Amino acid sequence: MSLPDQHPAAVAVSASLEAFLTDTQHVAALTTIRPDGSPHVAPVRFTWEASSGLARVMTVASSRKARNLLAAPGGRVALCQVDGFAWATLEGTGTVVRDPDRVARGAKLYARRYWSTPPSPPGRVVIEIAVDRVLSLNT
Repeated sequence: MSLPDQHPAAVAVSASLEAFLTDTQHVAALTTIRPDGSPHVAPVRFTWEASSGLARVMTVASSRKARNLLAAPGGRVALCQVDGFAWATLEGTGTVVRDPDRVARGAKLYARRYWSTPPSPPGRVVIEIAVDRVLSLNT
């Protein structure tokens, strides 16, 4: 399943929050909902692209986080990055995307942020999160 090429209007973030979400190499916690309704929280590396309003997480289709979203298309997710007493949570709709161009875009942004290419196992996909709510403190 993949999103259409149009995305919601980008959410506005301050310059300091933009830097917090892009200039550091932190790991975040991604929360998805299992089919039984319980939360699944996994540490992930991610990218944030303010111009499109998308956060992206590279993974494989067989991962629990991807399977949760495949089981409930349009499901809500939360991605929270913490550094000491500073934190930001990006909330929105998560979609598993298999389109090779969009997976490549996710990998390119990942390599730029983390200074190394992401793993490329069979079944690699990108979770695109259409962010519609941002919460933060001390960023």
